[in-house]
Amino acid sequence: MRHLHTELTPGKAAPLAAVPLLAPETFALWLAHETQAGCRLASLFGHAAGDALRLFAVVAEDGRGLLKASSAEVRDGVFPSVTPACPQAHLFEREIAEQFGVTPQGHPWLKPVRFVRPLRDFGKGPEFTRQTPRVGEMEFFRVEGEAVHEVAVGPVHAGVIEPGHFRFQCRGETVLHLEISLGYQHRGVEAALQAGPLAQGLHLAETLAGDTTIGHGWAYCAVLEGLAGITPPPRALILRAVLLELERLANHTGDLGALAGDVGFLPTMSFCGRLRGDWLNLSALFCGSRFGRGLLLPGGVRFEADAALLAEARQRLEAIFTDTRGAVELLFAAPSVLARFEGTGTVSAQAARDLGLVGPAARACGLALDDRAHFAQAPYDRLAVPMALHETGDVYARARVRWLEIQNSVAFIRQTLDLLEAEQGPLRAGPLPALAPDSLCVSLAEAWRGEVCHAALTGPDGRLVRYKVTDPSFHNWSGLALALRNQQISDFPLCNKSFNLSYCGFDL
Repeated sequence: MRHLHTELTPGKAAPLAAVPLLAPETFALWLAHETQAGCRLASLFGHAAGDALRLFAVVAEDGRGLLKASSAEVRDGVFPSVTPACPQAHLFEREIAEQFGVTPQGHPWLKPVRFVRPLRDFGKGPEFTRQTPRVGEMEFFRVEGEAVHEVAVGPVHAGVIEPGHFRFQCRGETVLHLEISLGYQHRGVEAALQAGPLAQGLHLAETLAGDTTIGHGWAYCAVLEGLAGITPPPRALILRAVLLELERLANHTGDLGALAGDVGFLPTMSFCGRLRGDWLNLSALFCGSRFGRGLLLPGGVRFEADAALLAEARQRLEAIFTDTRGAVELLFAAPSVLARFEGTGTVSAQAARDLGLVGPAARACGLALDDRAHFAQAPYDRLAVPMALHETGDVYARARVRWLEIQNSVAFIRQTLDLLEAEQGPLRAGPLPALAPDSLCVSLAEAWRGEVCHAALTGPDGRLVRYKVTDPSFHNWSGLALALRNQQISDFPLCNKSFNLSYCGFDL
């Protein structure tokens, strides 16, 4: 079905005229065919130009390391839903319906995603606010029957945590169904990134999900670089990769400590809480920010790493990893921990594939999905990172994948530090040129939670007219809901932490 799509390389712009414009029915058939043939839905979004709404879909063919893009025009405010044939599309179609006031006919459970005003109504005046759903008001699936009861959690939670509502349908202590409602902190970041590139654009991208600064920041820079037709110097890309892997190390270490805390295993919890800070401080060594903010800029990076810094980074890397190994091996050697991890919150490989899970959550189900391998852009084309896989799809598998990735990331950073010491070169390609007009560019980054996908459209003047962000949490929240099926409700904190998804990365 190649004539129905155009092939894209991540981080390379393509003319909008090259993206086929299909009839909505043909578009739905094409998307269903591609995903049933093994491709993944990386992004699905709408763009309103005047009174017309054009849908764009980007699917990833991991085996070939290619993206495929196609589009369709919505007619009379309705289009055929592809969700019944492609469950990966369910949230994307709900989002499009909410943002543009159109209806995907045949969608099985159409309701708000973020409780926002339709994008086409922004700037039209207060009379349009009546169309906006009130936050949190929606229908929930109900299980009827004797001894069935409902437990509602949130959206306000104890401690420092972002808002999200969880509604459990239970029989006794067993969860029959969990429905997750988010969107309580919609920030309008995608709309703010339009009309760019803007001076504050990179700052907005870095704060899309605060613990994924480098993942989102790199994806944003790659989109602008692709539209501008420039390539950052090799040294800059290596430094980006070092910070991306340090971001992975800090978050995976913190998650393993939190998982230990959820089962009352205090030694690993205490050690990993401190060690997460050590990994963050190592990021600060390179750019002054523990979260990596300020390092990136379109076309390269801002800060150099001299020989003294690299020597200190190497020494600290080994010391932190030694302590991390000791803390994590304690965790996996404890029978009481294994008894709680194994068989809890299982997601099958087929369910993970159907839902389009990404990152460690997918790899824990045996799905070999990692953009660093399949879409191996520099420097990952030179320094490969082994893919960490497990097959059981439970809490144990998600924890084990994190530990394997910690080891792989440390090995990768050792190689990159040696490379940075041996090879010199510039840190940036120069000022950002004007962006290509009437173009589409899609970038991918394998962040610590999984695939970050940014897609941008430019208008005739080369300015951004649509910017679409897909955080890995957007794919994976449904996986958490499925993991709770037939589990004890008391297992929810453990299952939740084993995914550790982002509220703000979803709410945008």
